[in-house]
Amino acid sequence: MIHRTVQTLLVSEDEDGLRLDRWFKRHLPTLSLSHLNKIVRTGQVRVDGARATTSTRLVTGQKIRVPPVNVTPPAPKPAFNEADRNAIRDMILYEDQDLMVLNKPHGLAVQGGSGTKYHVDGMLASLADEKGERPVLVHRLDRDTAGVLLIAKSRRVAAKLGDVFRSRQAKKIYWALVEGVPKPAQGRISLFLAKGEGMGDDRGKKGPAPHANREKMQIAKHGDAEAQHSVTYYAVVDKAAPRLAWLSMKPITGRTHQLRAHAEAIGHPIVGDPKYSGDANTPRRLDPIRQIPDGVEHKLHLLARRLVLPHPRGGTLDVTAPLPPHMQKSFDMFGFDVKGRDPIEDAPE
Repeated sequence: MIHRTVQTLLVSEDEDGLRLDRWFKRHLPTLSLSHLNKIVRTGQVRVDGARATTSTRLVTGQKIRVPPVNVTPPAPKPAFNEADRNAIRDMILYEDQDLMVLNKPHGLAVQGGSGTKYHVDGMLASLADEKGERPVLVHRLDRDTAGVLLIAKSRRVAAKLGDVFRSRQAKKIYWALVEGVPKPAQGRISLFLAKGEGMGDDRGKKGPAPHANREKMQIAKHGDAEAQHSVTYYAVVDKAAPRLAWLSMKPITGRTHQLRAHAEAIGHPIVGDPKYSGDANTPRRLDPIRQIPDGVEHKLHLLARRLVLPHPRGGTLDVTAPLPPHMQKSFDMFGFDVKGRDPIEDAPE
């Protein structure tokens, strides 16, 4: 199929900073890369009347001259999934024209992976607009971590929010139930973590140990392969001594499984953690005085409780998620009151 007329299209606000080749991918998704390179190289494509390259970064309001081009008919759009759209809508804690904050439930993956077909990222396709643009994930949570998940409604906003996270302007607070009661009651955990780094005799080698579990973060040394520094502040909010404690945790860095690995490293793994505290189907029994009551569900007791960050349009975004059902049940069992002041507020930024 041939578009026989020359078109002049404006760069929208959402397309500011986009490369020219990616702009064409949005507007003419079936245009071949070789044909695009040809019409750009020969000067048939113009940006505000000037020649450009496929890597040219566009600015809002610029005029793009699009010559007649050969394109194949677009593939049929996937069927609209109303169930996914309704499920996302039911998770919304906050929404405005730029972003939305979801209350992700325990057990729902954020992105796809090996054997994972149902996840938040896939569900967001149900919110795509007429051009096929869809909301974008800004950060991630583990499958079994419940709570605050930030979604941008455009790639432009996603880029701005990504900068906020990378510059550590975002304050994240997590709540967890952990085995035993940490001492001191408030502290700082500073460790190097790496995927599959060996412990014991293998620790410190420049590479993974032969027996290493590549899906589990382990303590490493500075200079070890893949080792990354990680810092978390924690505070005991309440306790059911000596069995368990309610911790508020503030990660300063954002490493994979950081809070779970840090809790295990200080000898107080998160209740129900299948990867960092034994078998997912049975309570941890290494220490009799820490025996977890039978009424506590064997699910990860970790909640992304609160997210505070600068909003792209100014002001502050501050959103709090409620306890997921299994954590609410445990809190009720031990009489923990969520209405009090969170001592993690005293931790450094």
